[in-house]
Amino acid sequence: MQLACYRERIMDRLWAMEVFVRVAECGSFSRAAEALDLANATVTTCIRNLERHLEATLIHRDTRRLHLTEEGELFLSRAKEVLRVVEEAESEVQTCQGQLRGPLTIEIPISIGHALVCPALSDFAARYPQITTAVTLTNQPHHLIERAIDIAIRMDRVEDADLVARPIYETSYKVCCTAAVAATLPIHPKDLDPKRCLGVLSEERRSSGSWKLTRGDEHITVNPQGPLHLNSSDALVLAACQGGGVVHLLDIFVNRALASGELVQIYPEWTMAAKTFYAVTTKSRATSAKVRAFTDFLTEVFDLQGRPPLTDRAIEVRAIGKR
Repeated sequence: MQLACYRERIMDRLWAMEVFVRVAECGSFSRAAEALDLANATVTTCIRNLERHLEATLIHRDTRRLHLTEEGELFLSRAKEVLRVVEEAESEVQTCQGQLRGPLTIEIPISIGHALVCPALSDFAARYPQITTAVTLTNQPHHLIERAIDIAIRMDRVEDADLVARPIYETSYKVCCTAAVAATLPIHPKDLDPKRCLGVLSEERRSSGSWKLTRGDEHITVNPQGPLHLNSSDALVLAACQGGGVVHLLDIFVNRALASGELVQIYPEWTMAAKTFYAVTTKSRATSAKVRAFTDFLTEVFDLQGRPPLTDRAIEVRAIGKR
């Protein structure tokens, strides 16, 4: 009976450490409660009980913000270390048993989710049946710590010092359309009619971004003015496959259509911007076996589905276009 009570107290103490760390990282009791899926009162009571146990004030609170006391800063550092060691120990045991388990929270951009990740998630579930994966598709990135997100996919630079980013795919833009449309296009992209170009809308703008093409010392800018402008890459691919016009999209979204012949690449000798996708996690979660497993899985998915097989479908307009 005494042993059971001792174990319960140890588990309660670890849980209290986790709550305290989350409050400190979020800078808010309410945001920490949301991240932990707890009631605000539960988080408040937990911190009060922890302070009572330690006989020290860890957090000073006022109506606007909270900040850690000197004792709180010291305890935060030690609590993070303890939780990291516990996480590593659990991960090592689970890995040895081949039984990674527990919840895993993922955030992915909508188009990437639709095009690549979601179709492959059943494979991940079959590989790790005891991991419960919760995926949110959004183009509005959230704060990983505040939302208790284990892994997110981000594009381009990741400059937050609290995050660990692993590059998983480098992609570049391609200009594509159907072969029938390509046969009607000019040889040089400077003569491409903007009204035949379909645009990608960003979340914040109502106008489409311009296309930048480079070949040696030549630099071309195309401002799409076609009949369709969408904030969905997969919707633009569908429109292009239906002969709606010319699109300028990252290769990861058009590779399948290129491989199947639904689309052809035009102006392949011209260079366009490159982008890098990263799997991003917090420093505290970087050593988690579940996080590593899903990051490795993402790399497999991007490698297998992102790049098309060798093909001759990259068609130069000069070969089939207007003379």
